[in-house]
Amino acid sequence: MDHLQQTKQEFTRQAAGFAASAATTDSRLTRRLIEAAGASETQLALDVACGPGIVTAALAGNVREVVAFDLTPEMLARAHERCAKAGLRNVIFKEGSATDLPFPDDHFDIVVTRLSIHHFQEPRRALSEMRRVMRHDGTLVIADIVSSEITEKSALQNVIEVLRDPSHVRMHSASQLASLICSAGLTIQKEDTWDQPREFEEWGSLVASPERIDPLRTIVRSLAHVGEDAGMGLSLAGGSIVFFHRWHMIVARKT
Repeated sequence: MDHLQQTKQEFTRQAAGFAASAATTDSRLTRRLIEAAGASETQLALDVACGPGIVTAALAGNVREVVAFDLTPEMLARAHERCAKAGLRNVIFKEGSATDLPFPDDHFDIVVTRLSIHHFQEPRRALSEMRRVMRHDGTLVIADIVSSEITEKSALQNVIEVLRDPSHVRMHSASQLASLICSAGLTIQKEDTWDQPREFEEWGSLVASPERIDPLRTIVRSLAHVGEDAGMGLSLAGGSIVFFHRWHMIVARKT
């Protein structure tokens, strides 16, 4: 199974849980992205790896038209359902890969993507595609979880993530993510970082795979017990395994 097939398989299984998760439906996070995009009613927007359409729906209320783009049909179905319930009629839904966007050059005023970069085998190519379809002086907003700047801790957190979800490729550090964006020919305007508390059981349940989560629980509990935080604040609180995801948002322009 190649990586795109594996990603489709994983997110088909995760679609229901992902769409309902408090971590992904957090309205504060969505507001951060929309405010950073600086959307207006005359603009065209693209939501790459739109998932269940949380950001798509928020964008649709602020722009002329938004394209919800995702690799997984089940995620697009969730996005369509969300937008339909909200009465949004300015959303187009398209399926495909972020490394080969089926849109013309210089087309969108705004491109956003959330929780996607760490799933891309070729992040530079995906970012170059996003730049290609943006208009001159267009805005790109990326929000993703990032790992520690300490190499060993970053490697450990990435291993934990892969064991949970094999469609995970690599969670970059904040500085690495910024470097990727610059190497795609984009100019960074703003960066912002914050930590989101998570509980292992809630996070693990999203992948709907007890056969993976049961042994992973033993691994991370043992790490926390000996004081290894894996760069993600891994610890035990009243017997529960807790940690944080460090979010990093970058606003960049095509100049």
